[in-house]
Amino acid sequence: MQLQWRGIIGGVLAAAALHAAAEPVKVRIDQGVLVGTSDGKADVFKGIPYVAAPVGDLRWAPPKPGPTWKGERAADAYGPICPQKVNANGTPNEGGASGATSEDCLFLNLWAPAGARKAPVMVWLHGGGNALGAGSLGAYDGSAFVRDGVILVTLNYRLGSLGFFAHPALTKAAGPDEPLISYGLMDQVAALEWVKRNIAAFGGDPANVTLFGESAGGADTLALMTAPSARGLFAKAIVESGGGWSPPISLAKMEAAGTATAQKSGAPADATLAQIRALPVAALVANAPQGMGTGVDGRFLKETPTQAFAAGRAAKVPLIIGSNSYEASLITIFKIPPAVALAMMPAGAKSAYADLPTDQAKVDAMFTDAFMGAPARWIAGQASGGPSWLYYFSYVLEARQGKTPGAGHATEIPYVFDSWDKVGPFFGGLPVTDADKAVVAAMHGCWISFAKTSTPVCPGAPAWPAYTAASDTLMEFGPAPPVLRKDFRKTQLDAQQAAVLPTLDLGH
Repeated sequence: MQLQWRGIIGGVLAAAALHAAAEPVKVRIDQGVLVGTSDGKADVFKGIPYVAAPVGDLRWAPPKPGPTWKGERAADAYGPICPQKVNANGTPNEGGASGATSEDCLFLNLWAPAGARKAPVMVWLHGGGNALGAGSLGAYDGSAFVRDGVILVTLNYRLGSLGFFAHPALTKAAGPDEPLISYGLMDQVAALEWVKRNIAAFGGDPANVTLFGESAGGADTLALMTAPSARGLFAKAIVESGGGWSPPISLAKMEAAGTATAQKSGAPADATLAQIRALPVAALVANAPQGMGTGVDGRFLKETPTQAFAAGRAAKVPLIIGSNSYEASLITIFKIPPAVALAMMPAGAKSAYADLPTDQAKVDAMFTDAFMGAPARWIAGQASGGPSWLYYFSYVLEARQGKTPGAGHATEIPYVFDSWDKVGPFFGGLPVTDADKAVVAAMHGCWISFAKTSTPVCPGAPAWPAYTAASDTLMEFGPAPPVLRKDFRKTQLDAQQAAVLPTLDLGH
């Protein structure tokens, strides 16, 4: 708020503006009447329970309808974040989240232009490895979307062992068609269903919904392009640093991992459903396995996104997909030694990086290409039936230029959201120059035009052609204006594709 009021002369004017910002606004949805806040330009509703709390018998169950109420329900504060590892000193974790956690966490937040009529809608899925993060981070504030005529929805979804989990007791108790494993993805589908039912009450167009996400949220977007239950719930998609290559993890392997987690958390090897549902949340968070991948239960997900795109079975909707120039910042964040990280890279691709001088340079380039750049390019080339656009984000905030090898993982978010004044310590709280703001205007403008028209038009940039493998042209967001690049890193990305794709079981 201090930044918003800077430069306003006179306490009376500031007090009047603050009073205006606090005016209540009411909307009736299918659950009852919500009371949010409005400053006359933006109507904001926070902490809306879009499904029933996933507690007790609803832990590890598909989402159930949300609560209803008589009278009015306040929607002026974020709900608690979902259970995850948080820092005791209150600083943000690696997913940017901090504060109190609760298993009763399935809330969404909404920013709408006051008086909107059939406005385009964007639904954001946060990142954090499906184990961290929340929809309430300052970087995800929807004010700039509202300014440009778009409704923004953010949400929490179940994370870690509470959101992505299997166990023989759950499988035994489930009906023959009841979905398993991906409870966090099921929450995301439920949120999209809530949007379809209710967004018109806020002035939104349920037929013009863009689903977008970053990192795990981007991977989840690809998964929802694969899941039958998500069909028809969004009209287009954007994937930021969401990969695209994932080996299938069977229900049996997920059950084995879930059994191990349950045992570490205090359950017997042959635990009943009641016993695992009684396990302490803290233990389940502490003992969650890392990096399990996409669980295929044959019900909610019948195949991985990689398999679906390879076979042409993914949702045929317009798609923007891309990655950042220094995705290997994740290696630094998680303190992986260069030699260890290098050993994890696809052996068949290493010759394409032989000219790089150090192990650190090699692993940075290989990680960035293998986990983000090459999969994004491949997904863009597979998106038949719905045009796709490929991007590469390489811009570094002026205050950090010379201090980092490139645009780190997630650093495009404040440019997409035009939220540098709200990002807080997770993104550095650094000063923003006119050059930085020009990149914000270009990237945010691209995403806004896509939400409105299904075609990305970037302010000040050349026309962005839809991607084909033959043309191999992407848009690079470096210093403004963005530029087109052809055959970008072709030798390295081709090597990654040749080394990795044969290992992903695409023949199904």
